[in-house]
This record gives sequence, structure tokens and C-alpha cells, in this order.
Amino acid sequence: MKQILVYGDSLTWGIIPGTRGRLPFDERWPGVMERGLNAAGRSVRVLEDCLNGRRTVWDDPYKPGRNGLEGLAQRIEMHAPLALVVLMLGTNDFQSMHPYTAWHAAQGIAALVAAIRQAPIEPGMPIPPVLVVSPPPLQTPKGPIAPKFLGADAKSVGLADAYRAVCAALDCFFFDSGTVTATSRVDGVHLDADQHLTLGTAMVNVVRPHLLP
Repeated sequence: MKQILVYGDSLTWGIIPGTRGRLPFDERWPGVMERGLNAAGRSVRVLEDCLNGRRTVWDDPYKPGRNGLEGLAQRIEMHAPLALVVLMLGTNDFQSMHPYTAWHAAQGIAALVAAIRQAPIEPGMPIPPVLVVSPPPLQTPKGPIAPKFLGADAKSVGLADAYRAVCAALDCFFFDSGTVTATSRVDGVHLDADQHLTLGTAMVNVVRPHLLP
């Protein structure tokens, strides 16, 4: 059985837009992906490490532990051997308290890839390949989270292209989730249940070629 680590934020954690509730594993996109890969003949176990509010490499001034770089190398060590690491982060880099742009988020992704590749795994274990997934483009934020994400839709313009360029430079895999789904119709930031299903189904075909026999 191959292990895949998915490292993300609330879009992957499965927050139900407009609430503080969470979708069950089999309805979140990593669960949909795991089920689809196993049905396609790949024996896999998907490990989720997803935290609401997680940034790429920056701190949240109000909540501790949201810097995605902190402890990442140890998570790779903890779960080794890994067949693949899937990174889907960036949305929270554009919260209203931050001035960051798509370029900054892409540099954050580059730092995360470097941390994964330099993780202190046991001798003889493989350095896992990395698949970077750009979140779907942010829409105008709505509802209770609107003040937190005010202006995020403008700051995040060009995110997929910035991630694609970084991935090409670093020789890691890339997928633009915006090619298969939009953000939530409820809050403009997260994923609705049907969007989790769509993304997870698409990820089966994205991930399968990167799982070596």
C-alpha cells in the first residue's frame, strides 16, 4: 500500500461554507480521491494534514500554528515512506491582514517544496515527489468570512500561473484545480460538497500517473 500525504488548509479540511461544520472524509476531496484510486487498482492510503487558516510560510497574527513551513519536514519524516506529497495552500496568504500577491504565495510554495525535499527521513527511504495544486480562483467573499478575505480576489489574481512557473523551475508536478471547479457559491472562498466531489474525482487521474508501480 502506498501512502499519499495531503497538506492543506480549510479547502481540504472540508469546512462546510457558511458554517463551522466539516464534511466527512468520504465526501472531502482527499477521501473521494482515495476511493477512486483504490477502485482504479491503486492500493493507496491518503493521509490528511489540513489546518483551517494555514498559510504557506506566514504566521496568522491572531491564531498560532498557521505557518505551513513550521514542522513540515518532521511531518514528512513522521509519515515516511511517502509515494507522493500533495500541497494545496495559498488561499489564506490573501487574507485582509496580509499584503501578499500571487508571486509571494508561489515563493511560499517553493519554500515548502524545499522543506519536503530536505526532510530528515530515514536512510534508504525515497524523497517523495511533490504535486502542487493551485486552489480555484477566489470570488468576492460573502457571509461571515467576508471581512477576513476582503480584497483577496484581487490580490490572488494570477495564482495558478505563478504556481505553474515555480513548479516548472523546481521540477515538481502541478495541477490547476480551477480547471475543474470554482470556489463556493456560498462564501466565494471554500468548496461546496459537490465541488469536493468534482475535485476528488479529477484528482484520481491527476495523481495516478505519479504513483510508480
